[in-house]
Amino acid sequence: MAQLIGYARVSTAAQDTAMQHDALKAAGCAKIFDETASGARTGRPGLKEALAYAREGDTLVVYKLDRLARSLSQLISTLQELSERKIQFRSLNESIDTTTPAGRMTFAIFAALAEFERDTGLRGHFYINTR
Repeated sequence: MAQLIGYARVSTAAQDTAMQHDALKAAGCAKIFDETASGARTGRPGLKEALAYAREGDTLVVYKLDRLARSLSQLISTLQELSERKIQFRSLNESIDTTTPAGRMTFAIFAALAEFERDTGLRGHFYINTR
């Protein structure tokens, strides 16, 4: 049975994930993975654990896009991995939900921006900041 899987991240130990947890629980997440790490860092163990736990048909849910990734290329890479594994994605704050046509269109726009970034040599210049 498909389930919603939450991923909550803060950048420093001085921060906490309580607000993210509340929102993820309210959204119906059955399991929530926590992480204290910079979003710019690749190879985050908590995210790897969440991705390993997710199965086909599940949906990975984050409170805000910048909790998942801090750069467009990082976001696209993660979403492509999810798509290949038939795992959906949802960001509560930005109302992105790849289970809907509008959410898939938003993802396609992000993918086009990432391709533009690669083709023009602007790699790493577009950052996700939802503050």
